[in-house]
Amino acid sequence: MEQLTQNLKDGDMQILEVPFPMLGKGSVLVRNHYSIISAGTEGKTVKDARLGYIGKAMARKDDVKKVINTAKTIGITETYKLLMNKLEAPSALGYSCSGEVIAVADDITEFKIGDHVACGGAGAVHAEVVAVPRNLCVKLPDNVHCSEAAFTTLGAIAMQGIRQADLRLGESCVVIGLGLLGQLTMQMLQASGVKSIGIDIDSKMVDLARELGASLALNRNQEGLEQIIADLTQGYGADAVIITAATSSTDPVDLAGTLCRQKGKVIIVGAVPTGFKRSGYYKKELELKMSCSYGPGRYDRSYEEAGTDYPYGYVRWTENRNMQAFVELLHQGKLQIKPLTSHVFDFKEAKKAYQMIVDKTEPYTGILLKYNLEKTLRARIDIKTAESLSAEPSLGFIGAGSFAGNVLLPALKGQCRFTGIATNRPNNARNMADKYGFSYCTANVSELLNDKNINTIFVATRHDSHAAYVLESIHHGKHVFVEKPLCLHEAELEQIREAYEKGHTQVMVGFNRRFAPQIVKAKKMFAGSDVPLAIHYRINAGTLPADHWIHDLAVGGGRIIGEACHFIDLVAFLAGSAIVSVSAMAMKTPGNLRDTLTINLQFKNGSIANITYFSNGNKNLSKEYIEIFGAGQVTVIDDFKDMTVYGSSAKKESTKQDKGHRQEVTQFLESIRQGKAAPISFGSIYNSMLATFKVEESIALGGAPIPLPH
Repeated sequence: MEQLTQNLKDGDMQILEVPFPMLGKGSVLVRNHYSIISAGTEGKTVKDARLGYIGKAMARKDDVKKVINTAKTIGITETYKLLMNKLEAPSALGYSCSGEVIAVADDITEFKIGDHVACGGAGAVHAEVVAVPRNLCVKLPDNVHCSEAAFTTLGAIAMQGIRQADLRLGESCVVIGLGLLGQLTMQMLQASGVKSIGIDIDSKMVDLARELGASLALNRNQEGLEQIIADLTQGYGADAVIITAATSSTDPVDLAGTLCRQKGKVIIVGAVPTGFKRSGYYKKELELKMSCSYGPGRYDRSYEEAGTDYPYGYVRWTENRNMQAFVELLHQGKLQIKPLTSHVFDFKEAKKAYQMIVDKTEPYTGILLKYNLEKTLRARIDIKTAESLSAEPSLGFIGAGSFAGNVLLPALKGQCRFTGIATNRPNNARNMADKYGFSYCTANVSELLNDKNINTIFVATRHDSHAAYVLESIHHGKHVFVEKPLCLHEAELEQIREAYEKGHTQVMVGFNRRFAPQIVKAKKMFAGSDVPLAIHYRINAGTLPADHWIHDLAVGGGRIIGEACHFIDLVAFLAGSAIVSVSAMAMKTPGNLRDTLTINLQFKNGSIANITYFSNGNKNLSKEYIEIFGAGQVTVIDDFKDMTVYGSSAKKESTKQDKGHRQEVTQFLESIRQGKAAPISFGSIYNSMLATFKVEESIALGGAPIPLPH
């Protein structure tokens, strides 16, 4: 299939041949009939991408700060590589489309193959096939054509602005900005019995609003505009003002304060600055509200991705129910969409549509992309012929997010054969396949598992899928490297152990810190002493938003399972012994996130370790700090950059930060090539993961020590 993409480095747009998106839990695959270009949002994205580096920096000042902070940590060269990886990757465009369902996930009951639907959100891109979660998809009645249904997401945005205004039958509302969102808002206000008054600086948009039935539509420069509206509202002013304009001027917000009645509401839907004249708002005690996109549920991962709906009785209008309401208005013939459709481009001509928006060569409102429904689509993209299987590691790669693209794949390059790659986003799958020379890219993981030319699977997906992919890899006779954690539950750990013991393949977890040069050197320093060690490991982890996916126990496992396993494994490696006892205490925090805690470990050889994992610190402090005490010597490693050894004298060395990723994959691939044991034994992996699960258990028991089998 094909997808419209844009390179964020230079703004170059192309129709890229990509695999189908993955059909995840709670989702449907939709073959697009139409998608609509959001001239405001997407137009700005396209313009920004075409700016030079200085222009990009001026447009995205917050991102510049992040880049500077990253450079302070990992250096300018590595930061530049990360930045180029992001800018050079083909980026998706679009968020509103409609078409026919061609596949449904096993847990989907509300849709079936053949249904016509309207879709919204990050998955509803300009592509021949899209994957959309259930709460961002609504079924279409037979009399609603896909060309009109493609407007549904924009309609939901307009509708949410109206709901924020909380208008009643017979009240009045001014709409400032009569672009596509403004025109949809005007029509819905009229349909609900609210007197709608439109204002725009473009006379053509004013005329269009009048043609579509507006109570009143005025040019912003109309002489006596304020008095006209005052007269129309019996001298009181409008009950509400909805701003759907997009501008850097404060005029819309200032004007809204003038036109609104005392104790009225001003709702901001469009992209406008909020620095306004205080007097109008102060004297009238106006209420200024922001309208968040399609409605309640927007940007809530549990709602949009996991499909958890809000109770109908408590949240009457969610983003999905707003989408349904818009479609119902189409069904009832209450909205006129055809007059708002100024252009229809064949999907192949999408670049011309964006050029028209950027150059403003023609007036426009609704710009549709129409897809060729006669075309036969390919779910998999073959790029080159795969080489026959040999002793050389031949990889199938599952997942290719930022960590895989920035760390794992660069470390693997030149050390193995890249055969097949499967990842959620089609544009990303194709980009990684081209960049690293994979033979093919696909949405179907089973193709990798059943490919006889693949002997090794790399898993770099979100944590909740790790166990299943590891088990599938073992069952298909593939070696498997999985990013931490190995799994999210102790029962899964036991299943993997049983499968591993019955199989004949290697299982490796991405515990990379063992392979960091300074850690390897420290390990050698204490190797000959044969005395127990005392280890302190402080992690200045930093805070993550409470709604971050890693805090979702069902997806990320929380920061203990998802991250602390790294540090538990490292101290076990340094101690050179199995963990036999675990105790832990967590600070009470809002949401009970368990992200500030202390962990105490005892080892079979008498060593002890204390891990302090803190999320309540300051990012100006180095992230990781390790102290190793033993045999009259102390070794201190600060953030894998500075290493100081205290013995008869103090010796310090400083290097570029290296956490061992390249050495880790190099040794793993070499073990496959040589037919030797993996660089981390499964017994050690099992012990580290089991200890991690026992940390959670100890916290639940108030810090009680939990013994481990050994």
